Amino acid sequence: MATLTVWKFNTADGAEKALTKLAPLQKEHVIEIKDAATVSWPEGKKKPKTKQAINLVGLGALDGAFWGLLFGLIFFCPIFGIALGASMGALGGSLKDYGINDNFINDVKSKVTEGTSALFLFTGNVTLDKVEEALGDTTAELIQSNLSNEEEAKLREHFSPEV
Repeated sequence: MATLTVWKFNTADGAEKALTKLAPLQKEHVIEIKDAATVSWPEGKKKPKTKQAINLVGLGALDGAFWGLLFGLIFFCPIFGIALGASMGALGGSLKDYGINDNFINDVKSKVTEGTSALFLFTGNVTLDKVEEALGDTTAELIQSNLSNEEEAKLREHFSPEV
């Protein structure tokens, strides 16, 4: 089963840096990254830049249409060739089966703002202590996940800043 997590970083390049640190762990089988995408919103820009991590995960578990739909719903910016239109509502409804609902969209939209970035990860098996060690002093806020409450609390404890 794949797990979806969304991590917010307080810099526009934080998500990309974290993903770069995770890449070698994928080769060592410490983390199984099924697919990933980043959102970077540099200061002074009207909208964020999005990028699917195709080089990291090969063809990826998902195609660009999924990321285009998700980012289109969150940031109202069609990417990867997805056109916003009447079909958007029907497609958006199908995301609810994966835990992506209005709360998810609104939460990400409210937290990923100018000057920040986000890392969207679909992962399989993860050896959390080794990932934590590799990320070192990287601080990220877990915005959303489809983990159990216990699993999510453990992730927040390790990586999210003190609130």
